[in-house]
Amino acid sequence: MSLPRARELGVASCSVCLQVARVHDHQPVCCPRCGSRIHVRYPHSLSRTWALLVASMILYVPANLYPVMTNTYLGADSSSTILGGVALFLNEGDWLLAGIIFTASILVPLAKMMSLLYLLINVRRTFPSYRAHQHARLYRITELVGRWSMVDVFVIGILTALVQMGAISSVEPGIGALAFAAVVVLTMLAAISFDPRLIWDRDMP
Repeated sequence: MSLPRARELGVASCSVCLQVARVHDHQPVCCPRCGSRIHVRYPHSLSRTWALLVASMILYVPANLYPVMTNTYLGADSSSTILGGVALFLNEGDWLLAGIIFTASILVPLAKMMSLLYLLINVRRTFPSYRAHQHARLYRITELVGRWSMVDVFVIGILTALVQMGAISSVEPGIGALAFAAVVVLTMLAAISFDPRLIWDRDMP
């Protein structure tokens, strides 16, 4: 016998302070503790998540095609993409750093987009309860690891601030870094916009 859902009991938790309050599907309710708006389900959650995810997928292409960094050394400019930087570290024998950059800058954003895409496609389908648990676990992992994609942007920002020696040597961020930062931010917003409670609306006991 399955336990009653919070929605069936007419209650929901505040997304800010987690206070549980009685709500109604069609009437706005404010949290009695912090005053934030409480929703049984976030309005337009799926449409917002789809829009943010599609935008991040589009920007993922220029983020990997365009240079993320331009290095000037003794008057000679050299630009590098994310994959170009990984290849450079591999040629130098620094496998660990190459693996970290490849994982954080290529695999993690791609895996996060694929995870969100999978959740969006399957959220309206009916699954056994154990599959709903798996989907909820996938969402928590996706939301947790997404922020680590910013490590590449942080490295570029630090190098830009520290390596400024005029004509001798300087580092400038490229358009690829801007696109990559936008991808990370958009995927983080997409994960926040997705309402994980929708996963449980169509699960079977």
